[in-house]
Amino acid sequence: MSDIHDDTYGTENDDTRVDAPAPERTFAAMPPAHGRAFAQSWWGQAWLKALEETALDNAQLKAGRKLARAGAVGAVSVRPGRITAVVKDSDGTPHRSDVLLQELSPEEWDRFAEMAIERAGHIAALLDRDMPPHLVEDSSAAGIDLLPGIGDLEPECDCEAWDHCGHTSALCYQVARLLDQDPFVLLLMRGRGERELLDELQVRSVARSDAPQRSEAPQGAVLEGVSATQAYAEGDILPPLPAPPELPSGPGLPPTLDTEAEPGAGLDVAAVEFLATRAAAEAYRLLAEALAPGHEEHAVQAELPADEDAVRLAAAEPETEVKNRLAAVSGRGREGLALAVRAWRFGGRAGLHILEEEWSPEAEALARARTALDAAWDEGERPPLRASHNHWTVVGSNVQLRLGRDGRWWPYRKERGQWTPAGPAAHDPATVLAVASGSE
Repeated sequence: MSDIHDDTYGTENDDTRVDAPAPERTFAAMPPAHGRAFAQSWWGQAWLKALEETALDNAQLKAGRKLARAGAVGAVSVRPGRITAVVKDSDGTPHRSDVLLQELSPEEWDRFAEMAIERAGHIAALLDRDMPPHLVEDSSAAGIDLLPGIGDLEPECDCEAWDHCGHTSALCYQVARLLDQDPFVLLLMRGRGERELLDELQVRSVARSDAPQRSEAPQGAVLEGVSATQAYAEGDILPPLPAPPELPSGPGLPPTLDTEAEPGAGLDVAAVEFLATRAAAEAYRLLAEALAPGHEEHAVQAELPADEDAVRLAAAEPETEVKNRLAAVSGRGREGLALAVRAWRFGGRAGLHILEEEWSPEAEALARARTALDAAWDEGERPPLRASHNHWTVVGSNVQLRLGRDGRWWPYRKERGQWTPAGPAAHDPATVLAVASGSE
């Protein structure tokens, strides 16, 4: 990626920046993406999901993927609320194409900044060009939608198509590649450039650290009270409730069981220490959610069955003896557990279910699946597929597509005679097949 024009705010010595232009970044045209998936990151895939679930014409999506793969998208300009590029048709005809995305309001950016100060790890992750899921979850809990949803990507093209055309689709597919490399591109589309956002966070952080602390009433002092009716009417109850505790820097360490005393009969010390460590990590996660704005809106997670919970625990890489016990509890054996852990890491419970459940799509789901397969490749380019239940195997190869109940496709590859998860799910079968084929 060639970033040839970074955030711009006017002259260096202009402290007021009253008339500073909106930040803008321009990325040079990217090389063709033959055989490559457009998005590997989960946030890049979420961007494409917003496009693919909005567009009304699968043929235009198909045309857009073809143009993007061929390198027909020129330099991409990214600024608040809009991305722009010149996209050339197969005959070389250029078209000015734009995709609009709603900017966050000043109030929403205020809430985002306050949340980011409280969760410094979110910004650290962004600086590493990663977008942790908790950043999106915490933002959503604060009423801020960072990732676009259905209908949020609004197309404009001089070809005068009334919906997403091949040109705006190609632009979106290309931007997914940019998002993979730098999630700050998404924040710029939402209204804040990287430098502007980091400067604002620095100012807020300094202001918070310099703010005088509220003095406490002297011991024994009597505070004058007000009636409950008056307090609720004024919305100012004194004395104030204590502030919630700060989130620790990480989970606490459970006490060691490595003592001189002999453990009781049947007690597996290593297993107990592992479970205590995982319990501390889970407690830390729950505390972080409880301290996040809007924590009451977090959905209650369903309790995992014992065999699935064993897979979740095994994904934390316990010692061999503990892993053997988890293999027994899960009923999968060591090799089966290793395969289940791989599926879990790619997709959690959904990834595990697609590994272990084979189901037959009903007529409507089967029709949608076939439509998606037909739209994913140009005529004559689709590889021959052999269908069995929700599995589509490429004839004469060791790769397979598996359809989930939510309409997403999962890549599988046969290794040592066994079908093995090869990557996360996506809505585009061609992208999934590229991952399964190991072309990345």
